[in-house]
Amino acid sequence: MIFAMIGVYLHVMTAGNDFDPLTAQPELFSALLTPHRSLNRTGFLVLMVSIGVVSFIAGIAFLLMGAWPVLGFLGLDVLAIYWAFRVNFRDSKATEEIWVTPFELRVRRVSHRGHVVEFVLNPLWVQLDQKCHAEFGIEKLYLLSKGRRVAIASFLGADEKERFAKALRAALHAARRGPTYNPIS
Repeated sequence: MIFAMIGVYLHVMTAGNDFDPLTAQPELFSALLTPHRSLNRTGFLVLMVSIGVVSFIAGIAFLLMGAWPVLGFLGLDVLAIYWAFRVNFRDSKATEEIWVTPFELRVRRVSHRGHVVEFVLNPLWVQLDQKCHAEFGIEKLYLLSKGRRVAIASFLGADEKERFAKALRAALHAARRGPTYNPIS
């Protein structure tokens, strides 16, 4: 009897009417966060060439005055500035993606090295917590759920965190209301 019911179920289940949880959930909120970089590659080259030229001219002036070790230290300064910018550009490859559907909140972090960390939380139980400073505004944003505390939006400034928190709260409220059914559309 049970095998007959399974056979009927398998016969009725086709590719056209199966349930795919990834396509069945409407996306309420989606954000891709990346670190802000005000200096692009062209600006970096212009800056490094200008620093190199100024350091070279100053080094030659010191060399002509007899202080030849200064030339080497100015060269080390240029190398240190170059290295700091390279580290900064490497760190800019990190991303953080946040999706909210009626059934899950997903946070996906990709480090500058490509390591992926993913958190999946139930939006019905998630609380958005924030650490505020009286003068600077929102400093940190956290998702709290079942004793877990996940820091989010660390790339953003205080004003951006405030706008982001407002939009995420609206999405969490929409998820708590549940999916709406509109037979017309």
